[in-house]
Amino acid sequence: MGLARANSATIAGGTTEPGTDDAPHCAPPMPAHIDATEQRLLADPGLLGDIAEVVAGPFHVLFPDRVSRNIEAFQSAFADAGIDGFVYFGKKANKAACVARACAQAGAGVDVASTGELTSALAQGVRGEDLMVTGPAKSDDLLWLAARHRALIALDALDEIDRLAALDLPARVLLRVLPEGSTSRFGLDPMELEQAIQVIRADGPITLSGFSFHLSGYDATDRSEQAAALVGHCLRARATGHPADTISVGGGFGVDYLDAESWARFQDTLSDNWFHGGPPSDDYYPYHFPIPGAAMLAAVLAHKDLAKLLRDNGIRLAVEPGRALLDRAGSSVFRVQGVKTRAVDGEPYDILTVDGTSLSLSEQWFASEYLPDPVLWPARDGHRTPTCVGATTCLESDLLSRRRIPLPRRARIGDLLVYPNTAGYQMDSNESPFHELPLPPKVVLREGSDRLRWTLDTPSR
Repeated sequence: MGLARANSATIAGGTTEPGTDDAPHCAPPMPAHIDATEQRLLADPGLLGDIAEVVAGPFHVLFPDRVSRNIEAFQSAFADAGIDGFVYFGKKANKAACVARACAQAGAGVDVASTGELTSALAQGVRGEDLMVTGPAKSDDLLWLAARHRALIALDALDEIDRLAALDLPARVLLRVLPEGSTSRFGLDPMELEQAIQVIRADGPITLSGFSFHLSGYDATDRSEQAAALVGHCLRARATGHPADTISVGGGFGVDYLDAESWARFQDTLSDNWFHGGPPSDDYYPYHFPIPGAAMLAAVLAHKDLAKLLRDNGIRLAVEPGRALLDRAGSSVFRVQGVKTRAVDGEPYDILTVDGTSLSLSEQWFASEYLPDPVLWPARDGHRTPTCVGATTCLESDLLSRRRIPLPRRARIGDLLVYPNTAGYQMDSNESPFHELPLPPKVVLREGSDRLRWTLDTPSR
C-alpha cells in the first residue's frame, strides 16, 4: 500500500498515543464538503459545546437556509431551460419540521407517502395542491385526505383507482409507470397502464394529470430518455380527453460529499486492513458525484434537448429530490464517552464509544459505511490517531465507523464527534429508542445578524 508505518508518541502518564502520520491499518482521510454555516459553528469556541450541554445526549443540527438555497438551485435549472417545472421534497429523507417549512417558504412542494407526512407538511404551511402523494397501496384515509386537499396522487395500482373513485371527490392523479426491464414492485406494467387510462373517464371526478416513474441509481441519461418516452403517453391520453400535462421523474439526484481525489484514493487503495472487525460490504454510495443535484437536473433536461420536447408539448416536469435538497444542510453530533486503545499487527489504534447508536447514522444498517470523516471538536494540537467509533449499546456490530479514521489528535472523553452532511436519510431514517435511549433531538441553526442562533425543531414552529 506504500503507507509508512506509524510511530508512537509517548504522552503523559507513560501511555502510548497511536499514530503520528499514516499507518498501514488506517484509512486515508476523507474530509467532507462543509457548508459555510457549519464551518462557522465548528469555529465558534463555545456554541457547539453549549448546545451539547443543554441537550445532554446526541443531537442533530439542521441548517434550513441551506435547504432553501438547494431548492432555488433546482428552480433555477428549470428557469434556465425555459420550462415549467416544480420541485417536491421527498419527505422520507428527513422528518424535521424546519425542512418542510423551508419548502413552503421557497415555493416548493412535498412528496409524502403517509397521513402523518401529509398532515405534518400541511402544518408547516405547504399547500394541499403542492403535495405529491406517492407510495404503494395507499390507505383509504390517505387517499381521502389527499383528495380533500387537492394533492397530486401518483397511483401505483389499479385498485387505487377504484378506491379513489368510491370517495366521490374530485382528484388529480398521475399514473406511475413501471419502466421497461425493471423488476420493481412499484408501478403499472403496460397492460395495467392501458387499463388505467381507459378506466379514468375524461368527464369523471378523477383528472388524469400525467405520468410518473422512479429509477434506481443516478443516471441522468436514463431519466431523460424515460421522461421522453412518457411524453408519448401524455399525447395519447390527451387524444382521449385527459389533460395529461405533467411528468414526474422522481428523485435520484446525486450528492457530492467528497472531493474527487479523496474518493479516488479510497477506491484505488481500499484495504480490508482499514476496518475494525472486518469491512462492510463494498456497496458504497458514490460519495463523490461530479454532476450533483441541480446540475444533474440540467443534464437531464439537456440530453437530446428534452427541455424543447417538454416546451413544445406544454408539459410540466416535476422532480422529487430528497437527499439532494438536504445536501450540506445538517450534521449529527455525538459525545465521546469512552476511549480504548487496541493494536493490530503491532499498530495501535483507538476505539471510541459515543453516547448514541449507529441507528442515527443509517448507512451502517444497510451493510455499508458512512464514509465522510467526522470532525473532532474542539480542535486541539495532537498526533494523527487511527480511530474507529462504536456506539453505547451492547451490540458488537453497533459501530458508527468501522473504518479506522485518521483523526488529527487523540479523542478525549467529553469531546464531540460531528458527522457532516447527514441530513439526507442518515440522521433519522432508521432511528429507534433502542435500550430505551431517547431519540436525538434536532437543533435548528440560523445565521443571526451578530451570531449564530439555535432552537429545537418542533412541529409548532
